[in-house]
Amino acid sequence: MRRLKIEKYINMYLNNYKDYKSEWNYEDGCILIGAESLYKATKDKRYLDFILNYLDKRIDKNGAIDNLNPVEYNIDNINSGRVLFTAFEETKNEKYKKAIENVKYLLTIHPRTLEGNFWHKGRYPYQVWLDGLYMAQPFYTIYSNENRDENGLKDILNQFKNVRKNLFCEDKKLYFHGFDETKTMNWANKETGRSKNFWGRAVGWYAMALVDVIENIDETIFKSYKDQFVSLYVELMEGIVQYQDESGLWYQVMGLEKREGNYLETSATLMFAYSLLKGKRLNILDESYLEKGKKAFNAVIDNNLKENSENLELTNICIMAGLNGLIPFNGDRDGSFEYYISEKIGVDDPKGVGPLFKVYSEVVLLDNKGGY
Repeated sequence: MRRLKIEKYINMYLNNYKDYKSEWNYEDGCILIGAESLYKATKDKRYLDFILNYLDKRIDKNGAIDNLNPVEYNIDNINSGRVLFTAFEETKNEKYKKAIENVKYLLTIHPRTLEGNFWHKGRYPYQVWLDGLYMAQPFYTIYSNENRDENGLKDILNQFKNVRKNLFCEDKKLYFHGFDETKTMNWANKETGRSKNFWGRAVGWYAMALVDVIENIDETIFKSYKDQFVSLYVELMEGIVQYQDESGLWYQVMGLEKREGNYLETSATLMFAYSLLKGKRLNILDESYLEKGKKAFNAVIDNNLKENSENLELTNICIMAGLNGLIPFNGDRDGSFEYYISEKIGVDDPKGVGPLFKVYSEVVLLDNKGGY
């Protein structure tokens, strides 16, 4: 029954999908990457066609991407570039290869912290958010792996190690949302530069980043690098599972589960479910983690994928959350508990739907191996 329900939702969602924004953006990228995962798991060409139809509206014959501003220095703009590798592999159309180089150029010019991490965006100078690791590093890893660029992998690993040093809480075994190298923002601890709380989806972005990076490193060539990423990933997942609610879901703000106003949130739960199932498929995690991932996935399908008239809706998705930068955005994003629970909750947002597609692709792959 769950399989029928989720396949009905996927078909409905893709058939009715409207671009999230007119410019190149990460939200559309969440859906594209989800469709890519489904294509690789099922070999169903309709998922590839969905990706190519989107790309062909945005990319000209020379690989130029429409409405993409390089000097915006927006790390989110790397995310959608991941599907270009599959587009080129499947079609051999040179425009996709050129587009890959155009996206890689964005990383080449992107400003960095003094320690070498990409700024989150130009409007967030010297800030590193967990979100940004997912937006940039899997693309950077695929590019570096395919080009046998050891210096690229060394750079990626250094950025993850800096995040471990600057954002990991030894007591809670979780990562704080963001780091301000200048230690001047109102959300930043004046001694450590860390933000105040563990936002579920930020930790989810980071978990997906790690497991996707691991998958895309050729261990026959770069085994020592892969092993170090695996260590970071296993440590993270050991922390995450401690906070899973008995329902199978995770809360919007982790570590404060009993605080009034906190709620069970869908996108973070799906990101954790994906990371757990994929970790088992890659033979990194044991059976107990698979069971936790299955419980999370089933809980979302049973409780948060709801009938609405003749349609289905994916509910309880935090629409947006972030931290303050130089330019005020959407009120005072001060990193407080009150802030995170105040952000709008909605349905069918790509930041929840994309991970749903990714989890389901893992269900299919594990099922094919007899392991689900």
